[in-house]
Amino acid sequence: MQTWDVMRQDDDGNQVQMTTHDSRISALAQVLALESGVPHKQLYWVTGPSGPVVRTNRDLYLHFLQLGQEARAASWSLSAFLRALWTVSRPLRRRERLHPDDVAAMFSAASSVPPAEYDPSWSTRDLSLPGAEPAGYADWERVVLSQLADLEDFIAHPPGPQARFGVDAPRPPGTGRRATPRRWYNFDPATYLECAVAGSLGGWDAADGARIPLPASGGRPLARSYVRPMTTMSWADLARIAVCGQIYE
Repeated sequence: MQTWDVMRQDDDGNQVQMTTHDSRISALAQVLALESGVPHKQLYWVTGPSGPVVRTNRDLYLHFLQLGQEARAASWSLSAFLRALWTVSRPLRRRERLHPDDVAAMFSAASSVPPAEYDPSWSTRDLSLPGAEPAGYADWERVVLSQLADLEDFIAHPPGPQARFGVDAPRPPGTGRRATPRRWYNFDPATYLECAVAGSLGGWDAADGARIPLPASGGRPLARSYVRPMTTMSWADLARIAVCGQIYE
């Protein structure tokens, strides 16, 4: 069986094996969780087969589907999950492109760290995109913080029992400009994660049990979406994933 070790270099330069994982994704996720915590001088890295593990859009879809089921079982709120996701994203913020394994690890790590506290300034800050389309990490961050601000507004103005059919975020007076559409369909991590990948990248199969195909233009519903290889992803790609998590049905 293949294994991956999380290694640490301490302040004296000693290399120490911390944990062993049977998944490269979980090992990378632990490194992100460690690096997103209290600032330190220690270095962490993963040793083992170089991968990649996530090679196609279907690989990523199935990973997100599993994460959503785990979040549902743990009764995570969507706001808590996104605040934790924002926390573990910061060690990657200087990288222009991410390997799919890193993306999978980032979302896995979100379920293993305490969520950041909500910052009330996010509700009034100008979070609009500076350009027509999202670009780097800062724009992805604007998208996630915009979603968090909307979710905070929904606490004071609950979306009601028909929310799954679509509802606009309240955005009361004094709200700052936001980077995301006002419309919302998905309010829990499981639905958000499934729709995030299904809407932006595909990779789903009706046999997964999470998506009911609708009839296509020819009249017959598709049983699955196309499976295609993945190499690297930009923060703009992740911004589109986040928006699809919010608005895709």
